Amino acid sequence: MRARRCDALASQRMLRRANVSVLMFFHRRHRESHFPEPCSHSAAGTDLSQGFASVFVTAQDGLTLHVRRYGSGHACAHSVVCLPGLARTAADFHPLATALAADPAKPRLVLALDYRGHGQSQYDRNPKNYAIRVALADLSAVLATFEITSAIFVGTSFGGVLAMMLAVLPPAAVAGVILNDIGPVMELRGLMRIKSYVGKLPIARNFEEGAEILRWLFEKQFTKLAPQDWIAFAQRTWREGDGTLVPSHDPKLARALSFSLEHLPTLWDQFDALARIPLMVIRGANSDMLARPTLNAMLARRDQLEIVVMPDQGHAPLLAEPEVIRRIAAFVASCDVPARD
Repeated sequence: MRARRCDALASQRMLRRANVSVLMFFHRRHRESHFPEPCSHSAAGTDLSQGFASVFVTAQDGLTLHVRRYGSGHACAHSVVCLPGLARTAADFHPLATALAADPAKPRLVLALDYRGHGQSQYDRNPKNYAIRVALADLSAVLATFEITSAIFVGTSFGGVLAMMLAVLPPAAVAGVILNDIGPVMELRGLMRIKSYVGKLPIARNFEEGAEILRWLFEKQFTKLAPQDWIAFAQRTWREGDGTLVPSHDPKLARALSFSLEHLPTLWDQFDALARIPLMVIRGANSDMLARPTLNAMLARRDQLEIVVMPDQGHAPLLAEPEVIRRIAAFVASCDVPARD
């Protein structure tokens, strides 16, 4: 019992340090700019063949981060920043990001991040840096590079944890938050399932074999995916290298997983701090991470909360179906309207 209390106190101190680092950045930006400035942005050109530009950002410690940039930096609407799950990459957001950036009524800049040790971002020699504190510092570096002072944040699983941490920012910095299958309380069963495969995926010789591995791991969560959906899932989970497939994340990520997630305290304070920020919560009907009682408690704690439940999907919903993209696009558009007291 005493050890658990010590872990909880250590986790709370870790969250406070993480919040301070990202808060300092936004206070600097807030002094320099008037919120919001959605039309101010600069980045490299877009490769139209893939629908996005790959932009590389230098983190505070010199490590190189990869960001997918969709749409124009001159779009006069709030930017959207997509934060993937713990062992996932920016590629997970491709259908959503493409749709939001190309919205004929209100096109906007969309950024999707590869955390350090993920996708095309550089891997860290020190696995202890695969932590919330460092992820928030990296996010600050990305926002500074793109000169973003106000954005809507879409966070899947671990990315949603980061999004809830953004409650410490000046109010105008966060125009809206979408939490994809994550809440202030994370279920131990879901955490243990994630721990069972992060950094431990079997070697797949091709994407068809990878699809079968994923189906074996996740078919209880995703009960109605078609064969082509599993192959697309595999293409976002592995990448080609030396005649075989390698995971799209650093296997050393597993070393940091135990403390980062198992000892993470509940985030009700962070959730409550989002009270005046527009919020959407997406839950997979088969989720073992965001429990129904937690979702009900979230509803009870704030007056306005948009809920989307994805049938036949678990942790975390894929955000690729036309209906959920339409719901997200409508919510994002509503965040452009100034809030009234």
